[in-house]
Amino acid sequence: MKLSYKTFAGIPQKYATLDKSKTVLIPVPYDYTQTWKKGSKKGPKAFLSASKYIELYDIETNSEVYRKGIFIVPSIINSSISTKKMIQKVYNETKKYLFKEKFITFIGGDHSISIGSIRAFGEKYPNLSILHMDAHTDLRPIYKGTPYNHACSMYEVSRKHPLIQIGIRSMDIVEKKYLQKGNVFYMHEIYKNNLWMQNALHKLSNDVFISIDIDVFDPSIAPSTGTPEPGGLSWYTTLKFLKKVFKNKNVIGFDIVELLPNKNESSTDFLAVKLYYKLLSYKHINMS
Repeated sequence: MKLSYKTFAGIPQKYATLDKSKTVLIPVPYDYTQTWKKGSKKGPKAFLSASKYIELYDIETNSEVYRKGIFIVPSIINSSISTKKMIQKVYNETKKYLFKEKFITFIGGDHSISIGSIRAFGEKYPNLSILHMDAHTDLRPIYKGTPYNHACSMYEVSRKHPLIQIGIRSMDIVEKKYLQKGNVFYMHEIYKNNLWMQNALHKLSNDVFISIDIDVFDPSIAPSTGTPEPGGLSWYTTLKFLKKVFKNKNVIGFDIVELLPNKNESSTDFLAVKLYYKLLSYKHINMS
């Protein structure tokens, strides 16, 4: 799938070249492992299309983070390659931009895209921890005959790094044995616990990669995703927590996955764009 958008949000080209950009955005239009609704391979295109309508001034941070530069990486895959090859390509691309000292971000695609990027980050940051925000644990060792399924996206991670999981409200009993004790913040507990943000921050190491599945949000504000689950996070609760993470930790990159565009509902596309720009704005505060 070719992506025809040359700059994020239509920003001037002088803020979108690789040499002048602190941030790179890697679109990964891939959904081969999707097991319910397919279509998240169209997520990057819908995301970039919706980005044209975002205001580039962020009120909360009093900043225009696009001036730090956002370079969109040309398409690195096509949707017909094997998942194993896709993961290797994402790994290679991540390594490439880590070498260039860029802040690396991703838009998916299904959650299997995270496997390759986290492998690369883990090689550079030996004390890396992963902040995984999702309705599902994604801890199956194998699903549908492969370890490279979106339902397995955090299994390899859990064997190598501290994995802090936020917003969980759906899992298979098989996955219970792979949970990291004390590192799972279930939605039904978050709802009753005012200290969950502080506790989650305490469990993260200094270097953090954030992986956000759109279905961590409640479907009332983000219905366009492959496996929606009722009872998710609200917008401002999510931002409050993530702002704390960026303030207190060294966030080295993030991804947003499982956006599944719906031609009759574009608000989720825009939510993903707004979330992306917010996270860059939070990073910008600490980069200045």
